[in-house]
Amino acid sequence: MMSKKIIVWMLIGVLACSVGLGLRTKRVMAKQLSVDEIIQRAYTAAYYQGKDGRSVVDMTIVDQQGRRRHRRLTMLRKDVENNGKQKIYAYFHEPADVRKMVYMVYKNPGSQDDRWLYLPALDLVRRIAASDKRSSFVGSHFTYEDISGRGLQEDKHILIGEDKDYYILKHIPKDKANVKFAYYKMWIDKDNFIPVKSEYYDQNDKVYRVITAEKVEKIQGYPTITVMKAKNLETGAYTINRFLRIKYDLELPDRIFSERYLRRPPRRWLR
Repeated sequence: MMSKKIIVWMLIGVLACSVGLGLRTKRVMAKQLSVDEIIQRAYTAAYYQGKDGRSVVDMTIVDQQGRRRHRRLTMLRKDVENNGKQKIYAYFHEPADVRKMVYMVYKNPGSQDDRWLYLPALDLVRRIAASDKRSSFVGSHFTYEDISGRGLQEDKHILIGEDKDYYILKHIPKDKANVKFAYYKMWIDKDNFIPVKSEYYDQNDKVYRVITAEKVEKIQGYPTITVMKAKNLETGAYTINRFLRIKYDLELPDRIFSERYLRRPPRRWLR
């Protein structure tokens, strides 16, 4: 009769083989992903976690002389389609000069996004032109486009490398006349598909701007960037966004995302 010790070792061997096969299968499946599949998953991880979401954003802006400015805002987001149309509402709490200001976006993949900015000091709603989406977001080193996401159809995506942890993609704008960068590279985490770094290059192949995910946490089961940094390498100035009190799947009402609520903020959802 086979001893218990031999049986135990046989079971351990079978288990080890199964685990090894599973890991090999996982790696093979990862390698089989197309560029489009990789970028779609990264886009979902960065902008479409859950059906909707809310977070408080603490923004610290540091200029090239080390002087600091702060912004505090609440961001609401509701998906209309999975990886498609989306609505964003950002309400500013601090400081006093931007308090009650509201930025709202209707994201329309495949066409131009609709963007509005409410300026309470003037009681004015201003439409943001498509050409302005790459300008500074409230004086920070993030752009309006960084906040809502650049349309996937606007770039050609190329897988230029990978290692055991990251896919490395190069994105070349189809309409080069409308952007400052010649191209940008992105490092995408293979485990959760979070874009952890983006480098923007000028026409001389010199990187001049970097965006990094400084911290990633799992919230309600969703991998989530909780600290993000944008840095201007030419000046050394940067902005850090800290995302606090993050919640997903709140069943946000659609009526919030309308021009009416630019002047009358939905207090219940901003607490």
